[in-house]
Amino acid sequence: MPTTLIVAIALLTVLGVLLRPFHLPEYVFSLLGAGALVGFGLIGRRAALASVARGHEVYLFLVGMMLLSEVARREGLFEHLAARAARAARGSAPRLFAIVYGLGILVTVVLSNDATAVVLTPAVYAMARTARVAPLPYLFACAMVANAASFVLPISNPANLVIYGAAMPPLAGWLGLYLLPSAVAIAATYVALRLALRADLAGPAPRSVDLPRLAPAGRAAALGLLATAGALIAASALGAPLGGPTLAAGIAVVALVTAMTRRPPMPLLRGVSWGVLPLVAGLFVLVEAVFSTGLPDRAVAALHLWARAAPQGAAGGVGLLFAAASNLINNLPVGLVAATANRAGDLPPHMVGAMLIGVDLGPNLSVTGSLATILWLVALRREGLQVSARQFLGLGLRVAPPALMLSLAALLL
Repeated sequence: MPTTLIVAIALLTVLGVLLRPFHLPEYVFSLLGAGALVGFGLIGRRAALASVARGHEVYLFLVGMMLLSEVARREGLFEHLAARAARAARGSAPRLFAIVYGLGILVTVVLSNDATAVVLTPAVYAMARTARVAPLPYLFACAMVANAASFVLPISNPANLVIYGAAMPPLAGWLGLYLLPSAVAIAATYVALRLALRADLAGPAPRSVDLPRLAPAGRAAALGLLATAGALIAASALGAPLGGPTLAAGIAVVALVTAMTRRPPMPLLRGVSWGVLPLVAGLFVLVEAVFSTGLPDRAVAALHLWARAAPQGAAGGVGLLFAAASNLINNLPVGLVAATANRAGDLPPHMVGAMLIGVDLGPNLSVTGSLATILWLVALRREGLQVSARQFLGLGLRVAPPALMLSLAALLL
């Protein structure tokens, strides 16, 4: 009975975050779910607080990225980049789509898929508004590439660091295992998106506009984002946590821009989507409760039995299974299951790789799949745009399965 109730509360919480009954903020349902688990005695108060505390690196990373994003938005960096993208498209919607997708690859690879959701999404919305084109095709590109390019490097998705932990392979080993599957995932996702959105991209051509002047504070914001990318790559190479450097970069850029513009920082801080933090904290409590049921441990035991029984044939099935599970309950708990299985140390590299691809790429099927997609949805709602779970699923069914199967096939070559 407790296990059934925990799973039911977790599913209702995810539905609440997605559907937002009564138009309440997403974090309200995350906190209600966490509160229900504690209130019904399904998880102890200390265990709930400990699970919230364990997510501190995620909070630091998100706050740093949100600060950088808000500075860039307020100082006109997004509008400037939007005008550059519109001019580079030269009146071609497919070319503009390719530019957005390319930017998504770059941001995801060096800053992570969560950064693509937090930083690139508002920039792309500004670009669509500047070019006077329908924003959704380009915003869908942001969401899909954030997951498709999220295993090019270890830092491209926080789930990669969770799954491998202290057993992270060296960069050469990582690229040897994942470079080809990543390239296949990126290319297949692009082709599938272009085919699925071809009618939308056949609409009015993007309008070219005059390039607005970028003030010194805007240039400082751009340099701050570049410095953050460098800091994250260096931290990853050293095996250091990523949250602290990201927050430090965000605070430094806010302080620098505040000094340059002589404007108080409070309006900027009020523009940050602080509700993301309790949203994520509530999800950590849900994950802790799901793990307390013992279901993940049973899943890990079954996985090891499967790997021993069919060491060559099991990997593809495992990748598909982890992708499906990520879409049902989010890839955060599924990634922890993969990490638990990997820590046992007796899984072959291609099996771990299949789990990681399922966790990273599989979430392109539904809006519930990854934290990055949920953050993307929050960013859209902040701009007054609504994308339903059914609408995302309709596109995801055409994009995610071929990219996932081709990427897994490339892994197993």
